[in-house]
Amino acid sequence: MSIALIGATGNAGSRILDKLVRRNHAVIAIVRDISKVPALTGVTAKAGNVNDADGLAALIAGHNAVISSVHFSASDPEKLIAAVRKAKVPRYLVVGGAGSLEVAPGTRLIDTPGFPDAYRKEAGGGAAFLDRLRETHDT
Repeated sequence: MSIALIGATGNAGSRILDKLVRRNHAVIAIVRDISKVPALTGVTAKAGNVNDADGLAALIAGHNAVISSVHFSASDPEKLIAAVRKAKVPRYLVVGGAGSLEVAPGTRLIDTPGFPDAYRKEAGGGAAFLDRLRETHDT
């Protein structure tokens, strides 16, 4: 498969990149600083900005899938979804968001008393992104 990976040098992104390479996928690694992308077979580094939907759309067009592995607090779900739609990529995967998982029926992890304040902004962004994706019904 041909996969565009947004955030390929981050904590999760670098691990995903490794797995994609091991499975012989062709990967476009979309990052802010291409010098941080390791030289790997099947990987092409491209500079991109998660806040530029049109620029992202141009980078991801023609791929079989897009994986977004960027911080929720540093991105806008509307722009990312718009880029995927404009590029007409059939599969969009978003990494993260464990705070939005239910720990009991109707109770998200982020809403529990012991949830750390240090992670609340990022987890809240992930929950909002998930809610936005659940509202998206493309054919």
